[in-house]
Amino acid sequence: MKLIRIHPADNVAVALSDIAAGESLFVDGLSITAAENVARGHKIALRAIAEGESVVKYGNPIGVAKAEIPAGAWVHVHNVRTGLSETASYEYCHRTYPLPEMAPRSFRGYRREDGRAAVRNELWIVPTVGCVNSIAAALVRENQHLVTGSIDGLYTFAHPYGCSQMGDDHAQTRKLLAALVRHPNAGGVLVLSLGCENLTQEQFKAELGTWDDRRVKFLVCQQFEDELAEGARLLQELAAYASQFQREDIPASELVVGMKCGGSDGLSGITANPAVGRFSDRLVALGGSTVLTEVPEMFGAESILFSRCRDEEVFQKAVRMVERFKDYFVSHGQVVYENPSPGNKAGGITTLEDKSCGCVQKGGSAQIVDVLEYAEPVTKKGLNLLSGPGNDLVSATDLTAAGAHMILFTTGRGTPFGAPAPTVKISTNSALYNKKGNWIDFNAGSVAEGESLDDAGDRLLDYVLRVASGEKTKAERHGAREIAIFKDGVTL
Repeated sequence: MKLIRIHPADNVAVALSDIAAGESLFVDGLSITAAENVARGHKIALRAIAEGESVVKYGNPIGVAKAEIPAGAWVHVHNVRTGLSETASYEYCHRTYPLPEMAPRSFRGYRREDGRAAVRNELWIVPTVGCVNSIAAALVRENQHLVTGSIDGLYTFAHPYGCSQMGDDHAQTRKLLAALVRHPNAGGVLVLSLGCENLTQEQFKAELGTWDDRRVKFLVCQQFEDELAEGARLLQELAAYASQFQREDIPASELVVGMKCGGSDGLSGITANPAVGRFSDRLVALGGSTVLTEVPEMFGAESILFSRCRDEEVFQKAVRMVERFKDYFVSHGQVVYENPSPGNKAGGITTLEDKSCGCVQKGGSAQIVDVLEYAEPVTKKGLNLLSGPGNDLVSATDLTAAGAHMILFTTGRGTPFGAPAPTVKISTNSALYNKKGNWIDFNAGSVAEGESLDDAGDRLLDYVLRVASGEKTKAERHGAREIAIFKDGVTL
């Protein structure tokens, strides 16, 4: 099979492999001849599409024809434009879909003293200001001997903020870093400060609220003659505390899994993203939680999600989240549809609607139970929406701060980065999986080769439970652990 028509209403199909001009093609009982070369992941017209007519994929409009597009023609940026604008109106039309029946599953994780589950037992150093990044790195480098027994690793998360910020940016930095300190995957945390930054230790402790002083230690570097020696002493205490935790059986219902995509291509919405959607439905059916973010990559497909909000209150929260992000674009003089990226276009994605309709496939068919602010923790079991941008590092950090034990990251182009939480890279095509085996953990390209989405979802659930039980992702093996904090305002 060289073509797939995703929905019966579609007037385009997607090439599952490269197509040469003049090839005879068959899909859904239709016979067409390719008028020109069409690369894998790109679209071909199943019939003539008139100028001004909607181009339909996923059963939804993904753009408007700039000129008449003949049957068999390549359909892309040269002959399609976005149909989006800065304004839209939404109506709540509630829909429900059945979830699969699932037998109980479990993983081998850690049980924290406050009752929360974790999939890693690591020591984290969280700098409150970028000035101490090098000290944090030295502490990690010089104290690797603490990584022994049940302690899975020692890491720090460099960033440039914590000083010279005001207003919302200052508050967001404080909120994000405090959320990382609370993350259950950290068995012990050293909060590292300089001493003169505007994110003071007093402010940070107020943001953090209550904490266990066996699990969280504080070091202000300007207060000690030898901050490395003091840091090593505190890390030794944290390691002694964290080493008491051992893996045990924990129900899969306690897992929280973040979902995002990056470096997407024309197969993302056909293979990897819907496979993640099948996984999400399975985890939710088991009583677990999933989190979907990247609000700008919901534009043009938000109604698909809004119809699954479990009640009017959640619907209104979802609408406000999307409208705030549109206002954010407009306030900076940018159009909301300044997307997809050059790499997305090279992979076959034509418009933001095209990208968004593929992106939201990761949400599966479960009801949306809550809509969270930036770095706000998950508190309700089921599918959650999380406010955050599309940027890979910013949104992956946001998902971690919301409490995701791990992150599923679908990609058609490949990327090596990793969030603080284990980051599973899922390829949309087998060629990427075979080429970048040092980056990719799971191949969903097999869906384009005949594997059913349900089978891919089952296979992904099995893999997630193995990672939750300690199997390391490629990013973890390479030491890829990074954060990025959402910033909007003035730097002093």
